[in-house]
Amino acid sequence: MGNKIFKRKIYDRLLKWKNESNGTNALLIEGARRIGKSTIAEEFAKNEYDDYLLIDFSIADDDIKDLFNHISDINRFFLGLQTLTGKTLHKRKSIIIFDEVQFCPKARQAIKHLVKDGRYDYLETGSLISIKKNVENILIPSEELRINMYPMDFEEFLWAIGKEASFELIRQCFNELQPLGESINRTIMRDFRLYMLVGGMPQAVNAYLDSNDFAVVDRKKREIISLYEADFRKIDSTGRAATFFDHIPAELSRKVTRYKVGSVVEGARPSRLGELFADMADSKTVNFAFLASDPSIGLAAHANFDFFKLYLGDTGLFITLTFMDRDFTDNDIYRKLLSDKLPTDLGYVYENVVAQLLVSAGHSLYYHVFKKQSDDNSEQHSYEIDFLISKKDKICPIEVKSSGYKSHKSLDEFQKKFSSRINQRYLIYTKDLRKEQDIICLPVYMTGLL
Repeated sequence: MGNKIFKRKIYDRLLKWKNESNGTNALLIEGARRIGKSTIAEEFAKNEYDDYLLIDFSIADDDIKDLFNHISDINRFFLGLQTLTGKTLHKRKSIIIFDEVQFCPKARQAIKHLVKDGRYDYLETGSLISIKKNVENILIPSEELRINMYPMDFEEFLWAIGKEASFELIRQCFNELQPLGESINRTIMRDFRLYMLVGGMPQAVNAYLDSNDFAVVDRKKREIISLYEADFRKIDSTGRAATFFDHIPAELSRKVTRYKVGSVVEGARPSRLGELFADMADSKTVNFAFLASDPSIGLAAHANFDFFKLYLGDTGLFITLTFMDRDFTDNDIYRKLLSDKLPTDLGYVYENVVAQLLVSAGHSLYYHVFKKQSDDNSEQHSYEIDFLISKKDKICPIEVKSSGYKSHKSLDEFQKKFSSRINQRYLIYTKDLRKEQDIICLPVYMTGLL
């Protein structure tokens, strides 16, 4: 079976752009490699235009790339483009896709003139980490809008496996703060654990649907991880970026309050690696959560960028990376996670998936660590809020549990210290939705609705 075209939420955003911009600007889809940018761009072009031209700059001939060096004569440019591609375009009824635009910076610079000409619509795709490395001496067009694309979230995954109705119920219960019922929660949690194992990379989802074999899925995910590692080595020949990437599961498993770069690369200090970490963030393959020293509205203004945690952008890849040094046949995490027997020391898998879903829902990631003196003043207890998000003019602290355990000491102590700043407290866990005092205990599959 061939690769399937999956329904993606970003399609509606593309449609909104087409209807509202009416050719007055181009749209750039940014995101990690292998998340489906090219597929959704072409599917959108097929469905919404009379005709389209796709130029994949990763394989385009030099003759096509050279056209963008002569953009001043716009009529000649279009005649040359249609001649070389054999495509006939129709004014205001066609779209041109610049796929992997980072491989032809002059094409991106040309957007200013092409949009001004107004004949066609323009859609670009690219990886920001590569784009930034290829825009020296290039004028970035102001006529370009950008949107981020991420791996499939849980709702998109349910669409892919034919369970569209499930998330309609999830959304309704979330909005009404009503439980689903234990039997329904157990059913949805089985699907969510499957989502964690397969992940949201379209190629991995396709492999699962084609084979129903986790070994096949795991091999596909290992291919993607190897691709990411190779990309990191291209931007950082020292290998540090790839090493930091590979050690994400190990650092999270240590249950420490930050990613200790010095324990991964000897002598490394965050303050000296700002550009490297910025490149890793731009790759969209990882998600940074920064320490908020003063947890209040405007979290970015109080972020300590030398103290952070690192998560993988896709939890399916995270699980495979965790056991990258073993053959699949030795990896029983699939069986244990599916049967809800994940060891407590692997609870950070849930932390990663919560981070992933918060980011895809549009949140930046922050966390907070604070100390409280014991009653007899003999020692200080450290508490950690896993995630902080803004809501209206206040913040929402989030604590993540990998089970149905409802202890929330950190949330309670945080409430005592910052009660005037809090909008709502959330405990994310594996059981059904419920309210406990003023804490909303939320099943993990509802995270993307926050």
